[in-house]
This record gives sequence, structure tokens and C-alpha cells, in this order.
Amino acid sequence: MRVILGIETSCDETAAAAVLDGRQALSSIIASQIAFHRAYGGVVPEIASRQHLDAIAEVAERAVAALPGGFRGVDAVAVTYGPGLVGALLVGLSYAKALALTLGVPLIGVHHIEGHVFSTAFEYGDWAYPALALIVSGGHTDLFRIAAPFAYERLGHTRDDAAGEAYDKTARRLGLGYPGGPILDRLAQTGQADRAPLTYRAPLIPDAPYDFSFSGLKTAALRYIREREVKPLPEGLSRDEALAQASEDIRDLAASFQQAVVGTLIGVLERAIEACCPRLVVTGGGVACNSALRQALAALSRRKGVEIRIPHPTYATDNAAMIAAAGYARLARGERHDWSLEPAPSLRLGDSPAHR
Repeated sequence: MRVILGIETSCDETAAAAVLDGRQALSSIIASQIAFHRAYGGVVPEIASRQHLDAIAEVAERAVAALPGGFRGVDAVAVTYGPGLVGALLVGLSYAKALALTLGVPLIGVHHIEGHVFSTAFEYGDWAYPALALIVSGGHTDLFRIAAPFAYERLGHTRDDAAGEAYDKTARRLGLGYPGGPILDRLAQTGQADRAPLTYRAPLIPDAPYDFSFSGLKTAALRYIREREVKPLPEGLSRDEALAQASEDIRDLAASFQQAVVGTLIGVLERAIEACCPRLVVTGGGVACNSALRQALAALSRRKGVEIRIPHPTYATDNAAMIAAAGYARLARGERHDWSLEPAPSLRLGDSPAHR
């Protein structure tokens, strides 16, 4: 049995988790920075780096408190080394290197997106191949074919805004604050999409049928707000106040916008299922918490007769348990990285630095 300590600092969550054998999360600690970034409507890289510096040691200590030997109960350290904000990555990677060196245990660098691929490891059994992975978050919207363990082929990606980014920008124009995805999802459940028709059609790119584009949808929503004179909520409201005070127009627009996002994601995924005939589909990323997307994925699973694994919301958003799970799988293959490992803010899944 091996305990992997995962470290995740790619964006605005300082996270650490202790995971046993890649399947059992013994702890998962997250220090959120949302309160620090909300006033700016998005993540400010310099603020994110400083907050990681302040929080990383305490978060890691809390994560290993679940272990009988504390840090001495750690068999390896897995850390996100890309992609992400370079300053934020540097904080987590530097801490992980120092800790692994002090404890005399292996260091495993993990791709952030690969972490999301492993986010279903805590609830489901073994994998079946070939598989598809749909990762949808504020910074990423990607579709991968996985022919065998760690054999990733990116079938498609967003050409512009990620799905979560489109949610955040639309919510900001409606005065709903940051992050925008959760509150738009809540409001959509009380709105009627047909009362707020958006002049938008999901693009089908002939030479890239599995690519996504959400910039046009974001523009359509902003045009609707301007032309229909949808009044945004005043600044400074709490999340509960915004939910209570949102107008019918805002609720209907939220429903229409969400219907378009989910329809786009499901349409592309369905094409990929038909073409690739996977034995398994996994999902991950913060947008995998969206209630309409989860329902649509379940319906797609029934319709196509393929298992679609959706992570528990605890593991869908950025967390360190998924990094530890991916790190365990890499370590089981005999992989480890040396101390020359550096942050790779633009790393693509499938790239890997030398390891020994």
C-alpha cells in the first residue's frame, strides 16, 4: 500500500490531499481564493501566487494530519507542473520538490488535465479501453481519445473561450459575480429558455468536427442583454441576495445560455462516441458539476449504451486528490521525476519531461 501526497496550485485553489493506492482519499484540503479574486471578476495571477505562498504549508500539514506518521507516512509526492499560471505552478512545485527531497521519496509531476481524467478514480472500478475523456472547466474544454493507459490523443479543443470562461463572462455582465457557473446553473433551473432565444448555432468545423467554440455564444448573450435591455443586478450583492433578486429576464437568459452550452458539449461528444466506439467515457472539470450537463450525460449514456463516468462534485473542480490518483498510476509504472522538473504553463497532455 502506498500513500501519495498530491499538491495542486495551477490556478486559484491551494490544495493538498493524501490518497491511498490511487483510490481512497484519506484527506482532501482546499484553500479557495475566490474571495480575493471576486472583486476583479476573475483570477489575478499575482494575487494567486501570493495566496498560494501563504497557504501551501498549512494546507499540506492539514492533509497529512490524517496519516498516523504525518509527513513520514507519505510514500511519494505528486504535484501539478502544468498547464496553469506560471507563478502559481512554481509555488506548488517548489514546495513539492523540497518536501520530496526532505522525506527521501519519489517526486511525480502530473499534468493538470490528466488529474481531471483521474477524478473519477474514487468512485468507479477499473478502466476499459479505448476510452474518451471530456474535460470542461474555466480554462479548458478538451476531448481526448485514450487508446491505452496514458496514450492520449486530443481529438478536439475550444477554438476560443472555454465553456466555464463563457459562463464567467456572461455572469459578470449580468452582475452575478465570480465565479459565474454555479449561480447561472441555479438561475437556469427557474427560467424558461424559449423566452430568451439566442441568435447562436454551435459551429461545426469541417476539418475539426470535435472542436468547440463558445465565443459566439458569449457574444450572442451579450447582444441579447443589450438589445433587450436586460438590467444587471447591482454590485456587491451576496450570492443568496443575487439568487433572490434576479429578474425573470435574467433567469430566462441563464436557461437559454445553459441549454446552448450543454447542447454544444453533448453534440460534439455524441459525434465522437459514434466515430470512436469507446468502451468508456470519463468527464471532469468544474463544469462537470453543472446540473444540466450531468443530466444530459446520463441521458446520452442510456441512449448510446456506453458507460459515462461523472465525478462527484468534490473531485470535479480543482483538487489535489485527483493529482495524487494520477501520480499513483504513474508511480506504479516506475515513473518519477528528478529535481530539474520545471513549471510548464502551456503543457499539452501527452507531453512529458524526462523522468528516471
